[in-house]
Amino acid sequence: MDNKKQAIAARQIKSITFLGMAVNIALSVIKVAIGLLAASLALVADGIHSFSDVATDIAVLLGLRLGSKEPDQSHPYGHGRAETFSAGLVALILIVVGGAMVYYATLAIARDDMTVPRLGVLIAAVISIAAKEWLYKATQKVAIQTHSPALYANAWHHRSDALSSIAVVAGFISLKFGFGHGDQVAAIAVGLMIVWVGVRVIGDALRELAEASVDPDTIEHIKKIINSDVSIRQWHKLRTRTVGREVFLDLHILVDPDLKITDAHEISERLERTLDEQITRPINITVHIEPDMPELRK
Repeated sequence: MDNKKQAIAARQIKSITFLGMAVNIALSVIKVAIGLLAASLALVADGIHSFSDVATDIAVLLGLRLGSKEPDQSHPYGHGRAETFSAGLVALILIVVGGAMVYYATLAIARDDMTVPRLGVLIAAVISIAAKEWLYKATQKVAIQTHSPALYANAWHHRSDALSSIAVVAGFISLKFGFGHGDQVAAIAVGLMIVWVGVRVIGDALRELAEASVDPDTIEHIKKIINSDVSIRQWHKLRTRTVGREVFLDLHILVDPDLKITDAHEISERLERTLDEQITRPINITVHIEPDMPELRK
């Protein structure tokens, strides 16, 4: 495993998460304050959603801290699953927040609560859309670069906040056209979108916990690297899995049976170095060397 890759990725994740935390706190205060003054349930719900983003930011940082710990006797494969559990926690928060928004908006409709359109609601929502969509793109970029499942989940939390603000704008417009429950219907739409995002993220976390292989593009890249080494006559039993941000890979390679053990070992070491250099995410590799004999070919 390349510790330098891990350290660089950790710094990138911390930086974007702290930035997101600052934006979330500012937006939550603005939206809740304006929402209460304007009696806009959708904007208050949107503000609470922004504040819940702070909780997910903390979850990401906690997962990063635990997941970055060095392997030990109890966890020889490292602590990367902490980041996976962090992603699952973010997803659960999303589902709970979304469900609560749907519940309270439905109660408001049942009570026949009416709201009137306020310009402040529209301004706050538009500011939120711009800020959260930018934050989503910035966070997603770092998540892809670092292959962090928790940060990817948090990026979607930012995107869901932007979507919720779009729903607030839609509710404002509907109120302008005389539909008195437009604000509450918008809040329900927001809640359902948030729940959907949460279910999607938790599904990804469960697939990783179920030892799913890495994505097809990474597998093809790995195969291309193996095939490019002319000293490897054949290979088989390639297996991959992810643990947080790391890829764990093992395979069997067939080499010239007349090679000395030191030469065969050098082929294995060279392959490991090449994979580590060309695969962007941290990678743990186990190579089993076999002589190229007919009975061992697969």
